[in-house]
Amino acid sequence: MTQFARFSGTDRYIADEGLMSSVNAALVLERPLLVKGEPGTGKTLLAHAVSEALGRPLLTWHVKSTTKAEEGMYTYDVVQRLNDSRFGDHDVSNIRNYIQYGPVGQAFASEVPTVLLIDEVDKADIEFPNDLLRELDEMAFTIRELDETVKAVHRPLVIITSNAEKELPDAFLRRCVFHFISFPDRERMERIVRVHLPKLEQNLLNAALDRFFAFRKTQGLRKPPSTSELVDWLTVLVASGLDPETVSEGDPFLGVLFKGEQDLAAAVDKRRGRSSW
Repeated sequence: MTQFARFSGTDRYIADEGLMSSVNAALVLERPLLVKGEPGTGKTLLAHAVSEALGRPLLTWHVKSTTKAEEGMYTYDVVQRLNDSRFGDHDVSNIRNYIQYGPVGQAFASEVPTVLLIDEVDKADIEFPNDLLRELDEMAFTIRELDETVKAVHRPLVIITSNAEKELPDAFLRRCVFHFISFPDRERMERIVRVHLPKLEQNLLNAALDRFFAFRKTQGLRKPPSTSELVDWLTVLVASGLDPETVSEGDPFLGVLFKGEQDLAAAVDKRRGRSSW
């Protein structure tokens, strides 16, 4: 039976059993892993951790609202070729000189297995995932200008993240292993914080976690504070030399946790007892 590499987390990425199982299922099935979860739960960092754990190079494709699927395969610099032809100091007859692989093309052409991160797929146009179906299924794409098909030397582990800003097509979902990263409970959150701040005083951590999880229960928050914002907040608290009592009673530096005036006001109102705990 073929032995597959297994992911079991890293020293700096605390993954639960469900997430590790999903990564390993994607490895066995050779299918993309679609990871959803609220911002700040470690979706993007997962790809870095898997790359480190498996010893595979990481290739990253950060998707934007204007991103087209073809850009991940390759780009043809027709403008540069036109300029070179005008000035006559370059050989423009070989179109291959003006073809540049994108992250998907680089992953397919790699001589070693890679991890390919397609980050925030839901930022792009709704047709974007559908435009990737053939490439992800067949692990191949065609360069039209060369009438040439590029096939993957090694099938990469594809990790796709989504913030659930829009629904993804069913045909796309069927081709993926799916995992939702739930928000860490207090025990796992403490382990995560200890990775980043190993020397943090326990009393200060306890006080900060009490406030943090209470804040996340505040009604009507547009964006509850995330794991990354908690780590930032603790870093600021430590740098400021504040004691646990001040953190418990004063809630300093709330602008590190909350990124909008409405959420900040709701947090302050909660502290003043204007909403229920």
